[in-house]
This record gives sequence, structure tokens and C-alpha cells, in this order.
Amino acid sequence: MSPTLTGDSTRWEAVIGLEVHLQLRTARKLFCGDLAIFGDEPNTHVCPVCLGLPGALPTTNPEAVALALRTALALGCTVHERALWARKNYFYPDLPKGYQITQFEHPIATDGRVDYDGPDGEASVRIRRAHMEEDAGKSIHDRIAGGTAVDLNRAGTPLVEIVTEPDLRTPADTRAFLTSLKQLLEYVDVSDCNMEEGSLRVDANVSIRPRGDDELGSKTEIKNVNSFSGIEKAVEVEIARQVALVEKGGRVEQETLLWDDHRNALRSMRSKEESHDYRYFPDPDLPPLVLQPRAIDAAREALPELPRARRARFERDYSLSAYDAGVLTHSRASADYFEEVVKACGKAKAAANWVMGPVQALMHQRGEDASTFAVRPDVLAEIIELVGSGTISEGSGKTVLGAVAQDGGRPLDVVKARGLVQVRDDSQLEAWVREVVDANPGEVARYKGGEAKLVGFFVGQVMKRSGGKADPKRVSELLKVALG
Repeated sequence: MSPTLTGDSTRWEAVIGLEVHLQLRTARKLFCGDLAIFGDEPNTHVCPVCLGLPGALPTTNPEAVALALRTALALGCTVHERALWARKNYFYPDLPKGYQITQFEHPIATDGRVDYDGPDGEASVRIRRAHMEEDAGKSIHDRIAGGTAVDLNRAGTPLVEIVTEPDLRTPADTRAFLTSLKQLLEYVDVSDCNMEEGSLRVDANVSIRPRGDDELGSKTEIKNVNSFSGIEKAVEVEIARQVALVEKGGRVEQETLLWDDHRNALRSMRSKEESHDYRYFPDPDLPPLVLQPRAIDAAREALPELPRARRARFERDYSLSAYDAGVLTHSRASADYFEEVVKACGKAKAAANWVMGPVQALMHQRGEDASTFAVRPDVLAEIIELVGSGTISEGSGKTVLGAVAQDGGRPLDVVKARGLVQVRDDSQLEAWVREVVDANPGEVARYKGGEAKLVGFFVGQVMKRSGGKADPKRVSELLKVALG
């Protein structure tokens, strides 16, 4: 089920809506006191409530409610002061109660919007609703030969399901929106959004219609995708399949499809259910979820500056390019780190260059991020000051950065201990320049023949002879004189 696009694809428009299941960053489950931990031994964090034993009564976790409220506000939703818990009835081995506690007719929030940078510029997706619910357990198909095992550690873990309107039109838009959504959710610290561990799961609803029509076609739901690139590819494959099917006179059946990431193909799982198939009704064991207006206002006030607003402020206040501002605000931790460096040294452009260049490279090498990087902002600011004042060269600054990350200490102490103070004495610089010029007659002839870019080669050779201690700016000036 992985056809290439056939027929006149310009006749058709795809309509894509998403259901995003977000695992909230709580210590315990939604309706009991069991730990919500990924990766522990199966069935070690279970109790009568999440096992669905007779007589066990759920109690709502206030920490989960607070994080769901924070999520809804970050999405720009209208938060409702009263939400109702409902039972969603279906049978599956990893759902021991035979129903899932969720919110249906009266969710915690509705009518939000998320802006994102799509392939064709800024766009937005409307959020239909955000509601709380408990997660199911996990069926494991590779543990027992010829059988399926069930791990209920995840059963009862608190989720927020974010349901979009069908506002997306292309696979690329889908991926771009999800990237912005994940960034937003990480900024407000409601989840680690780890797709590999299942704390962020996305189902895509896909249909096609003649371009220009308003009526929606029959949709399919894509599940079992564990990356944004996978979602983009799965949606692309499904759009192509539907176009090919309809152009051959066929009809799209409403069904649930599973994505096979290894084969880049979809396979049918089951016919797609409608909401009435789940026989929703209010949960008799749980009272309505009531949020006080002052609690909603307090949560709104406590939201951090969101990524798009922060990016715009970086462009405005620090005179950064849109690209640089985007890189620096990619995560809240990196944006915080950059601003602390600027506060310490007062040089926004230099700070941006260092954070995006040597610092980012070293963090990647060491497996760290801005929140854990060994060189704290005030220390990086000292290195920037040493380079800016001419005490050390930029190359030596990178050496100092690596040394401090590895062994700690203060930058100036490292400079003194390693003899990295920049040489600015003209007599010494002229001697190194003359040695380099005399050692490279061929390059000198080419330079004089018009290859002006070779000055970079000569500067590099002088820096090599000086052990990185020569002032490269002054070296360049002296070279131009020596080379005529």
C-alpha cells in the first residue's frame, strides 16, 4: 500500500487533521498514586485503580490538572471552568477496565490556535479541543513467542489529547506544524515530548477532495508513527493512495491504517470508529473538574515567553537576523543561556556567534545541552571579553572553551597557564610573516598574479607558526605590506 502519485494530482486537495496525545510530566498517574515512569520492569507500577479491580475508586491528580491547564493556555485555548469526565467504552487487552476515562462533551479547553512557519510562510492551525484522559497499557508482541504480553505500567498515565481542525493541506505543512507544536510544549515544560518513549504520539486523519470544494471526503486515520519525518512520509503515501484509488473509480473507505516505517508502507488495521461506537457517558465515580477563575489567571500569568514571541524580540532587541534568532530560540534552555551571556558581557552579536558556533559544536560533542553545558554563561562571557579585548585570539578562545568544559577553572587562569596571551608586538609578528613569505615563493607569485584570496593561506601559516598566539588582524595588515 505504497503507490506513487498518479493521475492529475493538481485536481485534488488533501485535508489533514491531527490528534496529538501528550503525556504530561507528572510523577504519578492521573487517578491513583502509582509512579508514571517509563522503562521499568513490566507491571511494577500498578494498583487496584489502574488494574480496574472491582470497588477501586479514582481520585484526580491535581498536578496533572495544573499541567493540562498550562498546556491549554499555551495553545491559546478558551479554558472552561467546568469539565466533565466520561467513560469511553471499548475492549482491548491493554485496557483492563474495559473503558478509558476521558473528556468528551465538556473538555477542559476549546478553540485555540498554533502559528508555525510552513513551506510557504507563516500559517496557523486551529485547535478544536484539548482534553484530559488516561493512557492505556501497552501490548508487547515480541516478548513471548507466538503470543502477546501486556504491560500495565503505562495504564492511567495522564495525557492531554490535542485535536486540530482539518487545516493542514500538505505533508510538509504537517511536519512543520508538529515541529512548532513540540517546541511550544517544551517551552512551557509540560512534557518531555519524547516520541521514542511514547510521551508524544500523533495520529493523522487524511482525506482528499476536488480542489476548490468545501465538502470533506471520507477520511482514514494513520497510527503507529514514531517520528515527524515518518508522519510526513506516511501522509504523503496515503494521499497518493487515495488519489490513485479515486481516479480509478474506487471509493475511500473510512479505516484505521498502521504505518510500517521499515517498508514505508501502510496496512489496514480496522474500520474507523465513530464517536457513538464508544458509548460515552459521564463517569459516575468522578465529580466534575472545576477550575477557579483565579487559578486560570494565575496559570496564564506564570506562562513563560513563548517561542515565536521570543524569536521576534531577539530580532528586535539584539538586532539579530531571523535565522540567528530562530536558532537561539530553538529551545528555551538555549535562549536562556544566550540571554545570560549577553547580560554578562553586553555583546549580543559576539554572544550569538559563540553560542551558535563553538558552544553548540562542543555541546554536541559532549552530549550536553544548554541546561547542562559545563561552561556556564558568565564563564563564556569572560572568554568573549578576552577575545574582544585582544588578550587572546579567537582560536585560543576556542581552546580555552574546551579546556574549561573539560577541567573547569577560570578562563584567564587557563590563558596564563598555557601561555595563550596574544602576541601583538610588531617585531615578532613581522619575523613570522617574513618566515612564511620566504617559505612559500610559489604562493607569493600566485598572489602577486592576482589570487588575492591567498592572503587567507598566509594568515593561516603565520597563525600556525605562532601556535595560535598571533593577532590575526594585525598579521593580515603586515602580510599585505610584505606581499606588496
